[in-house]
Amino acid sequence: MKKKPFVKVLSLALAAITLFVLCACGTGASSPAAGPVSDVAPTEASAASNGVLDEIKASGELHITLSPDFAPMEFIDSSKDGQEQYVGLDVFLAKYIADYIGVELVIEPMSFDACQTAVYTASVPMSVSGYVWTEERAESYEISDYYYDGDNKIEPVILIRTADAEKYTSSEDFNGVDIGAQNASLQMQLVTSQLPDANPVAVGDVGTGVLELQNGSIEALAVAKGNAEIIMDANPDLVLCPWEFTITEETEAFVILITKGETALLNVVNEALAKAYSEGMYGAWHDEAVALAKVVNGTEE
Repeated sequence: MKKKPFVKVLSLALAAITLFVLCACGTGASSPAAGPVSDVAPTEASAASNGVLDEIKASGELHITLSPDFAPMEFIDSSKDGQEQYVGLDVFLAKYIADYIGVELVIEPMSFDACQTAVYTASVPMSVSGYVWTEERAESYEISDYYYDGDNKIEPVILIRTADAEKYTSSEDFNGVDIGAQNASLQMQLVTSQLPDANPVAVGDVGTGVLELQNGSIEALAVAKGNAEIIMDANPDLVLCPWEFTITEETEAFVILITKGETALLNVVNEALAKAYSEGMYGAWHDEAVALAKVVNGTEE
């Protein structure tokens, strides 16, 4: 497998980690590439055992966080309840990983930035929520191998109102303009760095951002392209801005965040990712998730 090079108490932790945690969201997927190797030595406890992996096996449950506002990766099917209401490609993958370990999956839904804080503080060992690799995340977490860089269209884009389609066509058009993005997301990082004269506005979740865009509280919303297409299917009053962000190779596929030092869990997760890839699961999961998102949004053909 060819490796690629590597060039979504808590309130206090959230304030600190927001500086460091920066999401992104087929039928075909290239071979997953490894994330950077941790340069942090395991603790004495994890060196003598498998750390949290042993606890997961003993309890019979794998607890993960995700922010269920990112179709087709993770979203809510309101026709269901309890754990069954959480669906999407990341949910299918998380269940696959839990099955690979031999335990039950327990999803703890949170806001995107809270998901990252929970893993950073070891409140929850893992988060599967449409993350991309960033240097800041590599410093704060164990990062899994890449997964699913196929047809999901992970690249960040900007949604605008259809009525403003001719108003926003270049980066200069966003000078002084309020652009929404999820806090601690790749989109927020890119808005800040590549549109420095715009006014970045943190939104709690993508659904809230869509409503704020439609009611005029913000003028644009940065999301992943796959997510944008699901949103536009249900909201014909929104379109894509033709201007595009510049992204790097490391942000072209997804990764899983694991608490720093939990290398045994990281190794098992990477084994499961490789197995899912070899079985061609990602394309099937993506197609199922997109079809389900259209049913949930009432836009199925």
